[in-house]
Amino acid sequence: MIQKKICMLGGFGVGKTSLVSRFVHSIFSDTYLTTIGVKIDKKTVDLGRERVDLILWDIHGEDDFQKVRMSYLRGSSGYLLVADGTRRASLDVALELHEQARLTVGHVPAILAINKADLASTWDIDPVALQALDLPVVRTSAKTGSEVEETFASLARAMNVT
Repeated sequence: MIQKKICMLGGFGVGKTSLVSRFVHSIFSDTYLTTIGVKIDKKTVDLGRERVDLILWDIHGEDDFQKVRMSYLRGSSGYLLVADGTRRASLDVALELHEQARLTVGHVPAILAINKADLASTWDIDPVALQALDLPVVRTSAKTGSEVEETFASLARAMNVT
């Protein structure tokens, strides 16, 4: 069985843990729990002719007091950047982490997930600005499950090609 390491990167409170919980366990909780360090989960996905074990590294959020340790990214086959659609500043954090990750692990597959699609009417991120980015962008909702499975499957397919 093929194993691929995926790192979850993003600012504080953007929904990284909720996306992993929705993907791995099919659950969502309104209770917010801060990730300390890194939490690792695993899920097997079927990519047609082969199955891949995704090892998901849910890394603590970056904010003014806590920086992501880029050493967590070593050995990763790809990463999911997460921003909160209701907080424009979280996109800036995700894009900065994207630059740092590229310097650390090179050009591995990455996807930017703008989370909280269920709150799209209150988003603070301009959709036109997202079109200019150099990476795939998806709209997810950990709460409803919208585009969560598809996002991880898409990243798994991209990693399997490289």
